[in-house]
Amino acid sequence: MQQQHDASRPLASQPLNRPEEMRAIRQAMDEGKNPLVATDVPRWEDQVGISRIVNRRVLEFEVLPTPAQVLSELPLSETAQEIVAYSRDEIRACLYGQDDRLLVIVGPCSVHDPAAALDYARRLARLKDELGEQLLIIMRVYFEKPRTTVGWKGLINDPDIDGSCNIRKGLLLARRTLLDVLGTGLAVATEFLEPTSPQFISDAVSWGAIGARNTESQVHRQLASGLSMPIGFKNATDGSITAPADSCLASAGQHTFFGVDHMGRAAVVKTLGNPDCHVVLRGSTSGPNYSTKDVATALEAIRSRVSADSAAAHGVIVDCSHGNSGKDEAKQAQVVRDIAERLAAGERGITGVMMESFIEGGNQPAAPLDQLVYGKSITDRCLSWDDTEQLLRELAQAVATRRWS
Repeated sequence: MQQQHDASRPLASQPLNRPEEMRAIRQAMDEGKNPLVATDVPRWEDQVGISRIVNRRVLEFEVLPTPAQVLSELPLSETAQEIVAYSRDEIRACLYGQDDRLLVIVGPCSVHDPAAALDYARRLARLKDELGEQLLIIMRVYFEKPRTTVGWKGLINDPDIDGSCNIRKGLLLARRTLLDVLGTGLAVATEFLEPTSPQFISDAVSWGAIGARNTESQVHRQLASGLSMPIGFKNATDGSITAPADSCLASAGQHTFFGVDHMGRAAVVKTLGNPDCHVVLRGSTSGPNYSTKDVATALEAIRSRVSADSAAAHGVIVDCSHGNSGKDEAKQAQVVRDIAERLAAGERGITGVMMESFIEGGNQPAAPLDQLVYGKSITDRCLSWDDTEQLLRELAQAVATRRWS
């Protein structure tokens, strides 16, 4: 069976998107057959003379726009660039103790509805201005979700929440969302999961996280070494502090590795190293790790492995969700209040907190947008906006009390 090549498009960019072709491939797979030889569907490997021994489990390659194209079509305004630049410096100042405000990273567990995220951002922006003397508030805007097994992988991977995985749409939607949040005057935090996605969005991000499942990953340590903002490595899911401390040490060094440049080409990446990496305590499978003793023990372990003048040696960020609250929003509020009391009493070593919060409290099963409750998480349970506002005021009061003490 011959296939006509569209000369206007690269061979590898011509997807197998005709319904009859995809049905034939899936039927062969359902029958336990090799779809590359059990059907007469043409493959790009044949067209360019590559042996069919490669890509035996790859159905399709879809070429995306390059990072350079996306950034030029959806550029940061001058105002947005200023917000990103000075907020990164403010975050660094908090991490190193040059600014005595508490860094607060707060927002939805994940963004699934850009309109609701912008609604939340406008509320948070008003509070940021009011509490700015005590708190450095950064909005959590997460687009990629690591899964323990399977599940919705985030806005970039599946923006329609229906399994269609329109990544081209998701990338553009994620970037537009970042621009909209920056338009409210808020700086943005996100988690970096895929090693390629930062090329499309990292210029708009002021703080980044590497999750517990990836904190020992060489790929993510290398990635962090070249990122332009402070990066928080979460403790491993088993509670290990050695892993994120080693990540901070490794990421501070120079690295050379495989990557992709802004033109979408395979490239050798050489980095300077990132000295602003630090540890995030997020609890573990064994329980919480945010107590005064836990913080002191963690800092002792971190300081034994990193430079004394690093951000990691100065203090930790406490993630009030995840293992520290059992993903229960009521317990998350208790964790925040416990930390506020300790800050007011003068405890040192905690440079920031993370909170999962949305307009509505709790969560709901993932489904297409028109079937969902507006402003309610489809991943982890979140604090409601009313509870969030109250907790932020309590944290601000705690910082003010610590200053007087």
